[in-house]
Parts: sequence; structure tokens; C-alpha cells
Amino acid sequence: MHNEVFSVGFFPLLGIYLSAVNLLAAVLTVIDKRRAVRHAWRIPEKVLFLVALLGGSIGEYCTMRLIRHKTLHKRFMWGLPAMFMLQLALAGWAVHLMMTRM
Repeated sequence: MHNEVFSVGFFPLLGIYLSAVNLLAAVLTVIDKRRAVRHAWRIPEKVLFLVALLGGSIGEYCTMRLIRHKTLHKRFMWGLPAMFMLQLALAGWAVHLMMTRM
């Protein structure tokens, strides 16, 4: 089973997924910022956090810093980096498990 995980197709697909979800997070953040400036309907914070949880935490955080959106919200400025660190730790643990079972 571990051979399928390390096959040529898995890691490129993972890279495409992470690129797409981080791009989605960045786009949603820019849209929310534009809507905030225009006093229009906003993207719910739950949606922004869900996209970050699904792997877009670094893209969302960098975009928020770049366009100065929600930088005064401690939930985002502390939560997104913490979420990213947790995702990195889980990825490292998963790789460790895969490597020890080979």
C-alpha cells in the first residue's frame, strides 16, 4: 500500500491541490477586502477559516498581511499561523509513519 503513496502521481496531485486551495484562500481574502471597503456583503469568517483548515492557511495569512486585511483580528493573525504549524506537524508525522512502515 505504501508504494501507491510514493508513486509518481501522488505528490504532484498533492502539490496541485495545495496550490489550488491556497489560491482560493488568497482570492477569497481579496474579495472580502474589496467588499469590506465597499460596505457590501462579506464572506463569512467561518468560510475563510474552513478554506485555511483545508490547506490554505499560508496563502490566506500571506494575503491578509500583503493587503492589510483583518490584521487587527487576533483570531486570524494568531490562528492562521498556528493552523499552518499544526498542518506542518501533521504532515511530518504522516511522512514519518509512511517512512517507518516501508
